Amino acid sequence: MTQIKRSEFFSAALSGNFIPPDNTNSKSAPASKFANTTTPNFSEKSLSGLDPYTGTFSQAQLMHLLRRTLFGVTQADLAYFNGMTLTQVVAELVTQAPTPTPPVNAYNNTNFTDPDVPAGQTWVTATYQSGTADAYRRLSLKAWWVGLMVNQNRSITEKMTLFWMNHFSTQMATVNDARYSYKTLALMRENALGNFKTLARAVTTDPGMLVYLNGDTNTLNNPNENYGREFQELMTVGKGPNSLYTQGDVEALAAVFTGWVDVRSTISSKFVSGSHDTSNKQFSAFYNNTIIAGLSGSAGLLNRPGR
Repeated sequence: MTQIKRSEFFSAALSGNFIPPDNTNSKSAPASKFANTTTPNFSEKSLSGLDPYTGTFSQAQLMHLLRRTLFGVTQADLAYFNGMTLTQVVAELVTQAPTPTPPVNAYNNTNFTDPDVPAGQTWVTATYQSGTADAYRRLSLKAWWVGLMVNQNRSITEKMTLFWMNHFSTQMATVNDARYSYKTLALMRENALGNFKTLARAVTTDPGMLVYLNGDTNTLNNPNENYGREFQELMTVGKGPNSLYTQGDVEALAAVFTGWVDVRSTISSKFVSGSHDTSNKQFSAFYNNTIIAGLSGSAGLLNRPGR
């Protein structure tokens, strides 16, 4: 498989040319002296798990840390962190980055005009437009997101946002509404450094996820197991020799999640109590034979794990 340098990918993405020149087999040295060409071999590397690191913290260790928490390291980054202790650097890196200004319409031209959004204005709360308009909004969102990674703050926020977008993955083409995809991305960024349980619950009722994994069609009389299965297999406990949840657990969790729908007019989601399964939900021994008692009406909002 052809290897593509990160710098070439970002340059191509920002220019609109998503196929970089095929010169990636070159054996020449990287252009940047800060490129991570080999795995650093520190004589004082910690092999003690999560125990605090007590070895040397020089420029070599700083560069090693920054490469793994940021999308690359620059001379300006090294100058900024120069003289800080390891504790100070880590504190800076795990500080949540400020909320960025939302993406804007950058494609009003002779070939295309967004009927609801003037050039330079954001579309994230505008009226939904299908077809070509939404396709251009999706391009705007992609370019905006790449720009945030290229012009990152000195925080792990952007890297964790990408991580969570891969973990709780959706697909723009399936969701088919750039505003929903923006909201999902904003949710990941807002919770990038937060509590996993909080994020998992928020993702469950995110309008983009409801559409992508069919949660919006999961009702009392027409249960859909798609999200309940993926939530366990891909997003939480995982599927493997130590994860022995059952088909019954998939069905029970699908029942827990019934009643949620997306609301396109407000780019949000809501709970429809009449579509919620109010029966008791019995889980297997893998979940300690837990029973989630059924709740009726608006109380069904609480009828989910971890309430």
